[in-house]
Amino acid sequence: MKYKIAVISGDGIGPEITGQAESVLSRLGELFGHEFAMTHVLAGGAAIDVFGEPLPDETVEICKESDAVLLGAVGGPKWDGMPGHLRPEAGLLKLRKSLSLYANLRPAILYDVLKDACPLRADLVVGGLDILVMRELTGGIYFGEKGRRTGPNGPEAYDVECYSEMEVERIARAAFEAARHRSKKVTSVDKNNVLESSRLWREVVIRVAADYPDVTLEHMFVDNAAMQLVRNPKQFDVILTSNIFGDILSDEASMVTGSIGMLPSASLSGTGMPGVYEPIHGSAPDIAGKDLANPIATILSLSMMMRHAFTLEQEAAAIDRAVSEVLEAGWRTGDIAKPGERTIGTKEMGRRIVEALKR
Repeated sequence: MKYKIAVISGDGIGPEITGQAESVLSRLGELFGHEFAMTHVLAGGAAIDVFGEPLPDETVEICKESDAVLLGAVGGPKWDGMPGHLRPEAGLLKLRKSLSLYANLRPAILYDVLKDACPLRADLVVGGLDILVMRELTGGIYFGEKGRRTGPNGPEAYDVECYSEMEVERIARAAFEAARHRSKKVTSVDKNNVLESSRLWREVVIRVAADYPDVTLEHMFVDNAAMQLVRNPKQFDVILTSNIFGDILSDEASMVTGSIGMLPSASLSGTGMPGVYEPIHGSAPDIAGKDLANPIATILSLSMMMRHAFTLEQEAAAIDRAVSEVLEAGWRTGDIAKPGERTIGTKEMGRRIVEALKR
């Protein structure tokens, strides 16, 4: 089979980590008889430098014509002085909107061999962790009305949080469907005691839950959820939450599982548009070009691509096994290594995972 993949390497460490993922795709194609045709397009700071905007129309069109999108990372201090609508991150938000990517799946898994990289007490994570953060991606405060004005105390800025019933219902159903294939528990995170948008959120989630009597639903305020993630992370199965809360909580979950360099993600539309598969970490400009970045989150994003975009379970499992084999053999990048432990770089980690791939 031939699959068309748009590759947005992006900024900072983006080209380094996507380069390793491309090597994995090439080897996977050889092993399983597929052709992964990769087309490189620009977004983020790299696009600003060439086109003067963070997401050119050409990039959007190529992404729409592809079967999936592989994304590295965007942003960096070079573009921090740009107006909000021209910053690299604006291109990422526009891409999500253009492809109707409302469901962001962020699995947080603690591998047993990396338990020493987890900052929590060993008894809190015995047996490992497997949490799925289901983050709403195209609504909420990131996409609400925003601006600046003169207020009673002088200049002020505002960002509006707004959700429709439809937006809440579709992400809630995605969470409950996912939970049915896991441990059948959804924790809906909101700020129902303060925010009107959270009150609507909770009302809709409760209504949707009635269609899933086999799934347990609990509600949790976001501040409590942040505390519980480090106090008792094993209580969570699927965490359902809004755009901004999901952004924060999934980054916290990444550290609970050892390193943000280990967490992949899939952003899906449910409307036939291609999904975007990317690590949840940023562009890390401080280590860009130094062969220090951990490519595993990007490589595991390919595993999600195989499952969600192409329904290639065997190929996804092969990637998962290869990553596990390399970790079990003791190979570590700096972010997941114990003090004094020998480390390898981005290229070497990618090479070892490619070598470990088997049918």
